[in-house]
Amino acid sequence: MKLDNVQPFAFIAVNDLVAITRGRSLPKSELNPKSGVGWVPADLALNAFGALADPNPFGALGDLRLIPDMSTKAVFSGKDFGRDVEVYLADQHTMNGEPWECCPRTSLKHAISRLKNDHGLEVVASFEHEFVVKRCDGSALPGSAFGLDAMLAAEPFGSEVWDACIAAGIELENWLPEYGSGQFEITMTPQDALKASDHAVILKEIVRHVAGENQLRASFVPLPHPDSVGNGVHVHLSLTRNGKPVTYDPNGKAGLSKVAETAFAGVLDHAAGILAWTAPSQVSALRLTPHRWSAGGICIGRQNREALLRICPIPSGSDPNKIFNIEFRAADATANPHLVMSCLVNAMCDGLDRGLQIENIVDDHIDNAQVPPLPATLKEAIAAFKSDAVMNSWFAKDLIDTHLSIRDSEEKTLAGLDNPAKCARYAEVY
Repeated sequence: MKLDNVQPFAFIAVNDLVAITRGRSLPKSELNPKSGVGWVPADLALNAFGALADPNPFGALGDLRLIPDMSTKAVFSGKDFGRDVEVYLADQHTMNGEPWECCPRTSLKHAISRLKNDHGLEVVASFEHEFVVKRCDGSALPGSAFGLDAMLAAEPFGSEVWDACIAAGIELENWLPEYGSGQFEITMTPQDALKASDHAVILKEIVRHVAGENQLRASFVPLPHPDSVGNGVHVHLSLTRNGKPVTYDPNGKAGLSKVAETAFAGVLDHAAGILAWTAPSQVSALRLTPHRWSAGGICIGRQNREALLRICPIPSGSDPNKIFNIEFRAADATANPHLVMSCLVNAMCDGLDRGLQIENIVDDHIDNAQVPPLPATLKEAIAAFKSDAVMNSWFAKDLIDTHLSIRDSEEKTLAGLDNPAKCARYAEVY
């Protein structure tokens, strides 16, 4: 029953290394935006299954403060709530009031500043999320692939997700039934890199919450089953300088301006190691193979949904300077959006620092093109990251060590399980 005239809770939140939103709540009237609430460094070492990765750099020592960014407010007001819950994303600070070097959101802020200060550029970005919706008893929703019947069968879930996102300040571009059974996709409008990443965090929580209110269960798991359709997180990227788009040049390679070519060459150069952060679960690599319409090789291609980087089409009558963008297709919802974006921005910085070039635009199917394969397993992606000295400079050592320890702990937790069982374990979490 909804209670009248009751102070809302404020939930001060962080999205951690396994992309789970955690935090602490208190009555809104007691929230001090300057001092925030207390937090524990070792919380960063929680794996997807709720266990602390051991070893980790923190142990039982230390304290932090979660300092809320009041501009990130999202209100969760549910059918069954006694009071509203206001969610605020936070930066993690030390007890001296300094930004904590292991905070994922702070890491992204550093990458954004680097791109701006060193190259005068800013990223405009948009996240697309795919997910599967089932009834709480596990039965599938009816409907055809991309079908109106599938969209209507999920109502009022879709309409309520849309309304809740708008109420949270998240502007949406598309809501659609996807190819898989009970699969949907939701796309946000382009924003600056930090806001886009913040919205990617909140959107998943809104979808899960609204699904529960409708006796449904939404899962963003990369693969519900090895033989099923996968759920990706596609990141659309473009560049601006002094507020003006600079990604498109009609005389450039496939429409890429020189600065865009150089920046995205950096993403291709570090691609194998980047996947250790953007597709970091034990089942993520199962989705990233040819013929899954995800990403099948390290290349950039025109309108190619199996290229790691997809050059998106320009609709007739549109201004290409405003519309032109590149889609990174090898992320999923087991990855922290701030760290996904941090990897991409830092890689673009490195491409610009070194003046890299793109040698080949792939216009054919991956099978017919000579392109380097993506890492076949997370272990291969981690090995690529460890051997990439440039990538290792992007994050604090304690953050890297914690990330790697978490991945090792999840591998040990799932040891002995076959791939269907591993997918099922992650589906319970995401």
